[in-house]
Formats: sequence, structure tokens, C-alpha cells
Amino acid sequence: MNDPRIAVLYGGTSEEREVSLGSGKAAAAALGKSFEVDLFDVQAYSRLPDGLDPRRHVVFSTLHGSFGEDGTAQRMMDEAGVIYAGCDAVSSQLTFDKVATKREMSAAGVPVTREVVFADGAIPGVEEIIGRLGSSVVLKPVAQGSSVGLMFAESEAKIVGCLKNCEEGRWLVEPRIQGQEATVGILDGEAMGVVEIRPKSGHFDYSSKYTKGLTEYIAPAEFDEELTERIRKLATKAFEACGCRDYARIDCMVDTGGNPYFLEINTLPGLKETSLLPMSAALSGYNFDELLQKLVEPALLRYRKRYSSS
Repeated sequence: MNDPRIAVLYGGTSEEREVSLGSGKAAAAALGKSFEVDLFDVQAYSRLPDGLDPRRHVVFSTLHGSFGEDGTAQRMMDEAGVIYAGCDAVSSQLTFDKVATKREMSAAGVPVTREVVFADGAIPGVEEIIGRLGSSVVLKPVAQGSSVGLMFAESEAKIVGCLKNCEEGRWLVEPRIQGQEATVGILDGEAMGVVEIRPKSGHFDYSSKYTKGLTEYIAPAEFDEELTERIRKLATKAFEACGCRDYARIDCMVDTGGNPYFLEINTLPGLKETSLLPMSAALSGYNFDELLQKLVEPALLRYRKRYSSS
């Protein structure tokens, strides 16, 4: 039985299209050193790209945001009999919802922040938010990635202004943790290295994330061994609690007392060589090409198991 071709899905129609295009091109170049690769620019929500063949392809998706990351594409691939790398439809749908993710993590004993959740038609009063969370808060869409829509407020007046800027959909308000932001990659159920994120503005928003020079990344994070191991163990527990498979990247904040609070799970994280998952993997000894091969390996095993008698 011959190995399948790797179908790299990239692009999409979400607000994260440009991020996905970069991830897809980088992933395809790396995977192309070991496999035959086909690139598919996904430009519709309603269907999988033409030419995707379940007997010839294993999918490696770098789609970010709606459709690609929320379980929709995964469910379509399941229905079409297409084998793909990464989390399945159920865990993808769950982890795309930050509120549902935090609920599952908390139930498993992973520390998370308090929150106020609302939809655009039922915006809470600023008094309720301050009473429950304090006056320094973070506002973010419940189902969005790449820090799209992320807002920070440090006073009653600024909270009011942010609430006015909340577009349609569900929103999440959390207390702003004063401390250090960190992220850790998970590969085949095992936590890799912990990376600290230091935005020069103090806010790791879309601009800080994607504008060169606006954020410093410390790899490995400058935490003591005990805290580093605690973050890694809790990240692994969060991954398991949300039913994830293959790989993911998990973000947390560490307060000034050294207490980590977990924020979200990224099931299809950015995959340029300079992205956070490759940084985390490098701390565990994987270069970019090696990482991409490891990311696709479980899907190849699933493919070989299905077609071993063909």
C-alpha cells in the first residue's frame, strides 16, 4: 500500500484568512520534503474543496477560525470518509467555544478565570461586570481566534466604551490577570516546552501578535522548574478533558503569585516557522520539518489502518 498524498487546506473565508495562508504555505513546504503534497485554497463554507479524495489524501488543515476550526470542516470530512490530522469534530466544536472549553477544564481541576458571558442583544451593565470581575478586564468574542476582537479596559468608562464596540455574537469578559502570559504545545498527548509571551504594549492583541518586533518571546519561559512542570501537567489535563487528539496549543496567564489560569485551547494553531507551536516544539528538540512530520503521523496511522487490506 502506497502512502497517501498530504492535502494541505489553507485560506478559508474567516477573518483569519491571511494568517491561514501563511501557515498553509509554510506547512506545505515542510511536508513536501517527505510527502507528495497538494495545496487546496478553501474559499467556501458550504463544501470541501474539489479534488479531495479519501483514498488518495490525508488532510492536514491550517484553516483558522469559522468553518475550519469550529468542527464544521471536520464533520464534513468525517461524512466524506476523509482522514485528517488534528482534533476531531466534537473536540474542535467544543474548543472553538471559549466558555465551553473553560467549563470542561474547570471540571477537570484546571484553574480558569471568572467570567461574564453575554450576547449582543443582552449586554450587561458595567456595575455587574465591575462587581463580579473588577475594573480591569479583558473582552473577547466567545468563538474567534488570532486575538480578533480582543479588547482591554482598565476603568468604568473604558468598559462602557468596549461594550459599545461589541459586535453581534456571544462575548466573554474576564478579569485581567496581572502577570505573565505563556503557551505550551501538546504533541500526541504530551506537553512540550513552555514559551513566555511579552508584548511590548502589555496587550497581546492582533497587532502585537502579527506585527514584527512588537512582542518578545522567551523560550523557554523564565519560570522555575516547579511552575514549568505544573503548567505542562495542567495543559495536558486540559487537552484530555476536552477530548483533543494529535496536537494543540494551550494558553494561560500566570499571576504575580505564580498561579496559572488557563484561557483557551487552539486546535489549529499558527504554523509558520516563527509561530508559537514550533517555538514550543523546538524546546522539545523538534525542528520545523520534524514537527510537521510528527503532526501528520497519527493521521497517517489511521489511514494505514483503514486501508491496510486494500
